[in-house]
Amino acid sequence: MTNATALPDARDALVVDGRRAWRADEAWDLADRLAHLIRAETDGGRRRVAIYAENAAESVLAHLGALRSGASAVAVNGHLAAPEAAYQLRTGDVALVLAGPATAERAREAAAAVPGCRALTWDSPAWAAEVAAQPAGPPPDDRPIPPSLLFTSGTTGTPKATELPPNVFPRRGSWAAFCEATAANRFVGLGRHLVVAPLHHTGPLNAVRALAVGTPVGVLDRFDPIRTLRAIEAWRVGSTTLVPTHLSRLLAVDAAIRAGADLSSLRLVFQTGSSCPIEVKRAMIEWWGPVFLEAYGATEVGVTASITSEDWLAHPGSVGRAVAPYSAVVLDEDGHEVPPGVEGRLCFRDATGRGPVYLGDPERTAAAHLAPGLFTLGEVGRVDAEGWITITDRFADMVVTGGVNVYPAEAEHVLVAHPGVADVAGVGAPDADLGEVLVALVVPADPAAPPSVEELRAWCEARLSRFKCPRRIRLVDDLARNALGKLDKRALRAAHAGS
Repeated sequence: MTNATALPDARDALVVDGRRAWRADEAWDLADRLAHLIRAETDGGRRRVAIYAENAAESVLAHLGALRSGASAVAVNGHLAAPEAAYQLRTGDVALVLAGPATAERAREAAAAVPGCRALTWDSPAWAAEVAAQPAGPPPDDRPIPPSLLFTSGTTGTPKATELPPNVFPRRGSWAAFCEATAANRFVGLGRHLVVAPLHHTGPLNAVRALAVGTPVGVLDRFDPIRTLRAIEAWRVGSTTLVPTHLSRLLAVDAAIRAGADLSSLRLVFQTGSSCPIEVKRAMIEWWGPVFLEAYGATEVGVTASITSEDWLAHPGSVGRAVAPYSAVVLDEDGHEVPPGVEGRLCFRDATGRGPVYLGDPERTAAAHLAPGLFTLGEVGRVDAEGWITITDRFADMVVTGGVNVYPAEAEHVLVAHPGVADVAGVGAPDADLGEVLVALVVPADPAAPPSVEELRAWCEARLSRFKCPRRIRLVDDLARNALGKLDKRALRAAHAGS
């Protein structure tokens, strides 16, 4: 494949990004010195450190230094404005913010708004001086290793703070015990792991724990389909984490470039984030092979169900079977369990009794449970007799039109299969006659030659019952999906209420 040499040579690198490669001794020296600094700044781990930065080798090594220090790290979205970041710093009781060039000014502003907090940016002379002043070698192995703190569901109110759950992050009383447990990480032993999704999400943060036990890591500052293909080839990538939007954009790459990409090193693609159109996933398996492991879950509970490529081909559209400690339960509107194959509110029962837990917020924690250990991620779905789970829609997205429940996902799945459609979202809009109607927001594949509304309507009516079809269809430029491919349907409803 052409231009593979545009990326740094990773042959002798433990960590590599688009700017430089770090040998193992260089990477561990920085991580260890940061661990000493973080210990001192966080009162021995009693407070937290935040990493508020774009994807870079330094971001990964800052997270690694935090792990090594025994202080919990707050993974802050690098796109947040300073006041939004300050809220997370206050909530997490952060003493030190480590930031990159793109977030430096916002990090300083956010830290200044939080008592006892300061920012240190790795493009500043202070960074080099403070890091160099720390002892070489690791700190004493005398502290428990606490989980990272992430924030979730900020689009539906004040963001909720949640520590990575036990099935994602192995809490251990020492660094040695933590590394022993982390050796079972799904990315260990597969070769270099590639980070392309932002490090403030659960999936990409797996890379830091894999790195802790010697897995080499490559980092791209953002997802670009061609650059991702080049990185896989040039760095001999064995594993990565991708979301459906990434897959769609990879499939849109010129056929000659796709055919010329050497992907023979790939062993595992951890697919997460949002629902993937069936034809997109099928095409990716045909191209890359059966390397995909799809995970369904949430930040606060980790993976609740998963499915391999082979099982997905046998059960297309399924998100898999429940994984320990979870079991899947489908309830009707009265809270009664329904038989296999019947659609209802998809819930999970945590055998440990834990379920979602929000830091310092017992009311939100209680509200997330239908009963002790029983919770829902807001999805409508069904579970067949063999335990295979299929998601049909988000419960909160349901549109009640003329007294009939309509789930936007059905129309979305039909419309996205139209050759002239790149993306689609269904939302409810007020209607004087029916109370609410389904509106389809469609992003054309070719903005210069979009399909007509009449064509799209006919496409739906040929494939769906008429009552399930959108009453209105609107062509839009973009749906503003986030880095993991998720939609903010609350914002879309507000923006298109009059559509």
